[in-house]
Amino acid sequence: MKRRFPAGPDVSSVDELLASISGEPTGGRLKVGDERIVDFLVKFARKLLAPQMARRYPELASLGFFLRRGEIGKVLKHLETPAGVLRFGRGLVFHIPPANVDTIFVYSWALSALAGNSNVVRISPRSAGAAEAVVEALNDALRDAHPAVAQTQVMVTYDRDDKVTAALSAACDLRVIWGGDRAVNEVRKLPLAPHSRDVTFPDRASFALISVDGWTKATPEKKREVAVGFYNDSYWFDQAACSSPRALFWVGDEVAGQQARTEFRAELSAVLEAKHHVVEPAMAVQKRVSAYGVAADGHAKSISFDGNAVATLELTEAADVPREWLGAGTFPFATLPTLSALVPMVQRKDQTLSVFGFSQEELEALAHDLAGRGIDRIVPFGNALTFSDHWDGFDLPAEFTRLVTVQA
Repeated sequence: MKRRFPAGPDVSSVDELLASISGEPTGGRLKVGDERIVDFLVKFARKLLAPQMARRYPELASLGFFLRRGEIGKVLKHLETPAGVLRFGRGLVFHIPPANVDTIFVYSWALSALAGNSNVVRISPRSAGAAEAVVEALNDALRDAHPAVAQTQVMVTYDRDDKVTAALSAACDLRVIWGGDRAVNEVRKLPLAPHSRDVTFPDRASFALISVDGWTKATPEKKREVAVGFYNDSYWFDQAACSSPRALFWVGDEVAGQQARTEFRAELSAVLEAKHHVVEPAMAVQKRVSAYGVAADGHAKSISFDGNAVATLELTEAADVPREWLGAGTFPFATLPTLSALVPMVQRKDQTLSVFGFSQEELEALAHDLAGRGIDRIVPFGNALTFSDHWDGFDLPAEFTRLVTVQA
């Protein structure tokens, strides 16, 4: 196993790895909201928000903001307990993040560390540049950190090895699994200790909704802002993140919606040009293969390509919306007469709705109609990838802790 954080020699065995974080850390065991961890995360956040880093990896700015002291304080406020109820970390948490969104591991790890846990994180060998930048920033921040951080937190990379994963699974008090349904099921075959359990983040699908009326009434400046938000939601992570929209629904009048769609595509194309967005040849091919495949299956009645950056597919029926990844910048679309028309289409695996042009009351009514059967987040355009301590319907800080009641 390659030791990524804290940087050091490769690890020869699981026993060696666990021994490095199983002793009593300097200054005593971690507590919920331990200032040693908080101070380290704040320093790490500053490195992510440095201008050079933000220019190179703009997606890391969201992570940096998430780990500012003020945001951490909000998370810890949520973990306060009444008299006679004490909150502690669960112990050892084992994180298995995906490779396609190569910074997601930091969010779950950071929340778990704030909850007072020791953590082992497996970083995929297929993780790309942003993950490397994160690991470098973590090790830079560690130079001025309390020794307890290095004594309780470790990140490693190893090729797929069920023996290693099984040993870490057997040792942990909580296992966090991110990935496709197949990957999650494969890991879950490896047993946990009787007291331990899983928090899983399997395949999810997400969509975008725009009110035709809201778009029509919006100012030119607002329309450009919406297009920029949609770009950020969709093109970061090549539309492969679970919360990136896989399809776009217009809600309102069909005729007015045609004009709105034309304007929106023009705005998105302008944003792509301003961002100097580059499409790799393999992605351009993927986009066309996927789009024509949807049409061949009878689910799309027209396809349009705006260069290699944008493909739009008018769905034969709104309910035909594909949930699989079709390639970055591929957007099936349909028009719905009302928000309530979305309800029968939603499945349990549907996660995020990115929205524009609706009132708070309309969106809450939609959530009540869905009643938890699907859709865990409804957020404005530009916020689809903004991580929260509530994710996939889980209250993560609570998941990472346990409660002890004391009554004299």
